[in-house]
Amino acid sequence: MSAYIQKLIAQGEHLQLDFKFEISDSKKIARSLVAFANTEGGKLLVGVKDNGVVAGVRSEEEYYMVEAAAQMYCRPQIEFATREWDVDGKKVLEIDIPKSNSGPYSAPDKDGKWMVYIRVHDQNLLANTVLLKVWQMKKRKKGITIRYTDKEKVLLEYLDQNNNITISKFQRIAGISRQVAEKVLVDLITLQIIYMDITEKSTFYLINPDINSDPFSKMKIKSR
Repeated sequence: MSAYIQKLIAQGEHLQLDFKFEISDSKKIARSLVAFANTEGGKLLVGVKDNGVVAGVRSEEEYYMVEAAAQMYCRPQIEFATREWDVDGKKVLEIDIPKSNSGPYSAPDKDGKWMVYIRVHDQNLLANTVLLKVWQMKKRKKGITIRYTDKEKVLLEYLDQNNNITISKFQRIAGISRQVAEKVLVDLITLQIIYMDITEKSTFYLINPDINSDPFSKMKIKSR
């Protein structure tokens, strides 16, 4: 039955797959659990080095550390499933974390502060304020009505001529505060007019390529 795990390992680490040589810190592994749950779900393979070499699980305690992470260091608690696999006489622990439909989940950072993490490529990154507000907006039952003002016009005209924009750039060209810029971005992301490209160093905002030529045609718009 090791062929299944070997195929997974051959994929390398990615958005929905992470290798762990060992688990020695429940708080640290909690960040991986919430990152998967907040994004697309995923799997942890314990007993596998970053380069894909199978080292095997060294202690039975590692399962209990994952359990402690899910119950004590994830808010709310995360449900997960486990399976053990034998790979050439070495045990690999598969931890399966489903995508959350009720998040976001949080875990303590290195200083003990509870933070929301997401999975980006093969990394766990902090969720930014805009994304957190988008999640809050999507939980609302009410529809969204926005005003097509100079702020929205400046942003969309810039993105019509450029591939992407950062929030700081948007602030500068529109002459607005960060709080106002966040509100505009949150509304347009929630309405799927634009989307975020989150990287380790920055976050970029781009026009959604799936919208038609008039991005406001299908929405309730109030002119200023």
